Amino acid sequence: MILLMRNSFVKYKLHLAAAAVVVSIACCLVSTAMAAGGGVALETPRIDTGNQKSLQRGARTFVNYCMGCHTADYQRYSRLAKDLGLSEEDVSNNLIFTTDRAGERTKVGSLMESTMSTEYGRQAFGVVPPNLALTARSRGEDWIYTYMKSFYLDPERGGIGVNNTVYPGAAMPHVLWEQQGWQTPRYKDDGNGVAVFDGFDVVTEGTMSEREYDAMITDLTAFMSYMADPIKQTRHRIGMFVMLFLFVLTIIAYFLKKEYWKDVV
Repeated sequence: MILLMRNSFVKYKLHLAAAAVVVSIACCLVSTAMAAGGGVALETPRIDTGNQKSLQRGARTFVNYCMGCHTADYQRYSRLAKDLGLSEEDVSNNLIFTTDRAGERTKVGSLMESTMSTEYGRQAFGVVPPNLALTARSRGEDWIYTYMKSFYLDPERGGIGVNNTVYPGAAMPHVLWEQQGWQTPRYKDDGNGVAVFDGFDVVTEGTMSEREYDAMITDLTAFMSYMADPIKQTRHRIGMFVMLFLFVLTIIAYFLKKEYWKDVV
């Protein structure tokens, strides 16, 4: 009797410990998400890295507006062409605008490198523009999407004149200001005398509507997510075949077991 009570008590403590671990992990995840967004709630885009048209549009935006400063040299143009359903000629004519060190047109088999040197980047921005090939893994898709929508006018920022609610103090200028337009942050009182972020007010309209700009950033986020894990779609496809094989194997094993045990009393 005493032994049973002791075992029950031990199990009870184990359950409490497990619950405490789960709660702690959940709190850590929430605090990490808030910290990653600079205290701003991150938006979740509806992306599909299997949608080649979306990835093509995202690639166009990336090479036109991001690769002037940023590199993505874990990815090759030739791999991009294969995965995005493009010919190497299409990629060469429409997505390659750089030259190699010899001054010749960058070849399709080359890595996606920016022509900006690290020295010039540090001089121009005070910091070397980061490699964007794995940003979707390090920061997350929600972070990229919200970050690209959160630039606002800030006259106190000196040369670049903008800031970002997701990453305050970012050295990056708002390269898509023509498409999005200019905006300023709006704040409200939380009831305790503390001003909290409450959205943006439009100062100058861009060439795109809010819906069109969101769609462009969604495609850009999808492309950066693809770059961070180019094998994802292939892995999922192979995984489906593996699961189907295991299902068929289970059925065969079941009937084989029945055949072996049918004469056992």
